[in-house]
Amino acid sequence: MTAPGLRKIAALFVSVVALSLATAPSSARSHRHPGSHGHLRSYGQDWPRLPATAPLPELKEEAAPVAPEPPQQQPPASTEAPVPQPRPADAQEEQKPGTPPEQAPKPPEKPADAEKEAGPPEPKPVAPDPRSNEVPADKMPAGELACRDRLKALGVSFEEHGPEHDPGIGCSIPYPLIVKNLGASIALEPDAEMNCAMAEAAARFAGEVVSPAAKAELGSPVKTIGQASAYVCRPRHAGGKLSEHAFGNALDIARFTLEDGTAVDVKPSPSEKEKKFLDKVRNAACGPFKTVLGPGSDADHELHLHLDLQPRRDGGAFCD
Repeated sequence: MTAPGLRKIAALFVSVVALSLATAPSSARSHRHPGSHGHLRSYGQDWPRLPATAPLPELKEEAAPVAPEPPQQQPPASTEAPVPQPRPADAQEEQKPGTPPEQAPKPPEKPADAEKEAGPPEPKPVAPDPRSNEVPADKMPAGELACRDRLKALGVSFEEHGPEHDPGIGCSIPYPLIVKNLGASIALEPDAEMNCAMAEAAARFAGEVVSPAAKAELGSPVKTIGQASAYVCRPRHAGGKLSEHAFGNALDIARFTLEDGTAVDVKPSPSEKEKKFLDKVRNAACGPFKTVLGPGSDADHELHLHLDLQPRRDGGAFCD
């Protein structure tokens, strides 16, 4: 029992005793007690009397003490090992002691001008350009520079290319070009790699012979010349010596496309009009070019005209 409860019980007990003492005179009776020699004796005379009018103490009801709630019983500890619960990725980092999660220190923000201070990003590596080893103009012979000036005058579009050299086979072009057309009005498809002298001879032949012959025989000038082979590092098909293709000194022509869309292929049995045009072109090529081969020469040249600048001992040409 708590202390407030004991104090309440003690107060009630004192009140009851005081009340019984106060009411004793009115209810007391005289008795004759044996052995008292006839004297009358009244019970209660040995205690001090309280005034009859003494007020009774006022009892105030105290608030009953509230017993504290019993502590909640914890469930018995499990004998099984606890299974770790998955936690979100952002909760893996430990918080500092006493720091609420919402007040956890945040990483410093990156200043707005941090990228400016860091400078521009590093450039990504670029694949090497095959023309990166091209010969500078101040290192070229005067004849090569003069040839390039003539190509520009003819309207030929070209790009410089690095030297071609294969010591194992012997293929070589010291100052090659990537030729894109054979004049302002005659395209070359696809681009062809050759030396400057071959590019100049092909451009003059296309503009002065091929296109006028097409207009005369077929009614429309040439728009595109389709080439089958230019620089190729290989020997001749018969074996032995290297082909003139290995020096960028030859060009194989397989098709002529006219401005009206007509396509004339080099082949053994063309139409009558096409045959007149192809024969005129082939005959006119013997002179500007030192070797001219085509359908009927051999099986390797049935579908194209082979033109090259291989010099002959007598200064003439080989045309078959």
